[in-house]
Amino acid sequence: MAGQLNPQLLLAVPLAPLAGSAIAGLLGTKFFGNVVGRKVSHTATILGVLVAFIISCMTLNALMNGAPVYNATLYQWMQVAGLKLEVGFLVDNLTAMMMCVVTFVSLMVHIYTVGYMAEDEGYNRFFSYISLFTFSMLMLVMSNNFLQLFFGWEAVGLVSYLLIGFWYTKPTAIYANMKAFLVNRVGDFGFILGIGLLLAYAGSMNYTEVFAKKEELAKLIFPGTDWMLITVACICLFIGAMGKSAQFPLHVWLPDSMEGPTPISALIHAATMVTAGIFMVSRMSPLFELSDTALSFILVIGSITALFMGFLGIIQNDIKRVVAYSTLSQLGYMTVALGASAYSVAVFHLMTHAFFKALLFLAAGSVIIGMHHDQDIRNMGGLRKYMPITWITSLLGSLALIGTPFFSGFYSKDSIIEAVQASHIAGSGFAQFAVLAGVFVTAFYSFRMYFLVFHGKENFGHAHDHHDAHHAADEHHHGLAPGQKPHESPFVVWFPLVMLAIPSVLVGFIAIEPMLFGSFFKDVIFVNEAHHAMEELKHEFHGPIAMARHALTSAPFWLAFAGVAVSYFFYMVKPSIPAAIKKNASAVYTLLDNKYYMDRFNEIVFAGGARLLGQGLWNVGDKGLIDGLVVNGSAKLVGWFSKLVRLFQSGYIYHYAFVMILGVLAFLVYFMPFPFAK
Repeated sequence: MAGQLNPQLLLAVPLAPLAGSAIAGLLGTKFFGNVVGRKVSHTATILGVLVAFIISCMTLNALMNGAPVYNATLYQWMQVAGLKLEVGFLVDNLTAMMMCVVTFVSLMVHIYTVGYMAEDEGYNRFFSYISLFTFSMLMLVMSNNFLQLFFGWEAVGLVSYLLIGFWYTKPTAIYANMKAFLVNRVGDFGFILGIGLLLAYAGSMNYTEVFAKKEELAKLIFPGTDWMLITVACICLFIGAMGKSAQFPLHVWLPDSMEGPTPISALIHAATMVTAGIFMVSRMSPLFELSDTALSFILVIGSITALFMGFLGIIQNDIKRVVAYSTLSQLGYMTVALGASAYSVAVFHLMTHAFFKALLFLAAGSVIIGMHHDQDIRNMGGLRKYMPITWITSLLGSLALIGTPFFSGFYSKDSIIEAVQASHIAGSGFAQFAVLAGVFVTAFYSFRMYFLVFHGKENFGHAHDHHDAHHAADEHHHGLAPGQKPHESPFVVWFPLVMLAIPSVLVGFIAIEPMLFGSFFKDVIFVNEAHHAMEELKHEFHGPIAMARHALTSAPFWLAFAGVAVSYFFYMVKPSIPAAIKKNASAVYTLLDNKYYMDRFNEIVFAGGARLLGQGLWNVGDKGLIDGLVVNGSAKLVGWFSKLVRLFQSGYIYHYAFVMILGVLAFLVYFMPFPFAK
């Protein structure tokens, strides 16, 4: 058996990126005198994340070799009555796997940023932010209590606000980061309500202590209703996940987050923030397994997100937004797996998706560099011969995304589809349709982007009418000059692409058996005996090679193949067909182009309602009650009384004598007994 985990080394995992962030942010910015230059800033942050990655790998290796789970308090912040507010770590296989994924993807993003942000004035500030973002996510996944979980939860939200609005002179970036911040506050309100309910009835914020009381919690009724308390608490917790993991209808912030620089798009969408909700629900599996109602709610929400967000990817022309909508759809797949009680499958897809989605985002950034910041895929074409490394890594990432057999995405995505088919939770019928239809949709929009960018006619180097309106005035999206050709990105940009392409191809094949059907998540993820989707998957599994061979005769494979074939025919052979469809189905196109009018609905109902409420409170409360009655009203009352008193302060003795007589008379009347009183 391996030795015990070292708490000092574990503490170094989040603190190393924090130290790098402090060096770049405090010593490398103008506000503090720019003491260190760019080289020191990126070296400090990269080394910090590298140290965290190495220790994370050592930790995972030790746990897999028999080291006991580490669960201890590191620091007690305060104690209020019997409630302890602590900072502590719970490091088991789930945590260690997340630590490795977060730090590896973050390390690749840090290296990539050296090349991508080379010409940006905020270079040091950006490195500080992404290291701080990594620290926040590590604190979240390593927590052993709800207090620290909430700290990490809010910290990633705060730093994402800073990163999405990194180019703070762009109005669209400011709008996007405010939108992300406000939408996440809606989800976080539900999240803190769920934590509050568990604290009120379990009497603790420590995971282990709360889980130990799960049977008692399962018997309680929410006061004033006939709802089960555990159902209400779990749905509240999941509403928090809906905000962070961008589930319908709280998904609206995520596509707009593309206003931030591409490296942070990869970090937010691949290994951090959006995966926080999936991780949290998996960690809380002992509680969620007590409520079929909550699981059914999760299943339906995930199904809607997986299918309908995929449809939006079909009509996008911004290369980053196509990848962003694929993130929304894949997060829906993970959520569906959670609802089917296949938590290990959801986490498995989280891991594989982190690699190929980071790869696709960074490849998109490489294309943007080659195209001189033109992001419209209609202005590209034929980049394969100019950017060979970006082309081949993008192809590998796209094949993984659509679930091509033997690629990592295949093993996790097919496992989700099989888990849903084996599930009997209410809503599983719709979920089966959604995840199967989503296979075709994903393949179609992914290879639509791939073909338009890397194959076909070269559409760059001359005037275009294809620039999106929200990019028209953006100095970062100007495109190639006439006659100019794209070129492959420098080594510091394409090296992370190659490193991410390796796990995008191999990690699913290697990890599926231990993670889904072995003991990797034993005593970490709990599944109710009544939910037997994972048992059916285990019964059908005969190894990764057999699974891939069997997939060649399955519906998901042929749906993916059909999506690629239709995409090729539409955009490489007969481009007039999609143009005709757009013309003849203009109502559907308009609906998709306006993103189901969700933004408009939120703007009118919620933002408009908030404005009306604010105006009402201002007119009635502020102007009417506070200013009009309390402040000005009291002044007017004093003024009126002063005018009355001033009439008797005339300086004439007979006026004063008259007032004195009135006073004596008033005393006599007030204190004299009533003549008829008994």
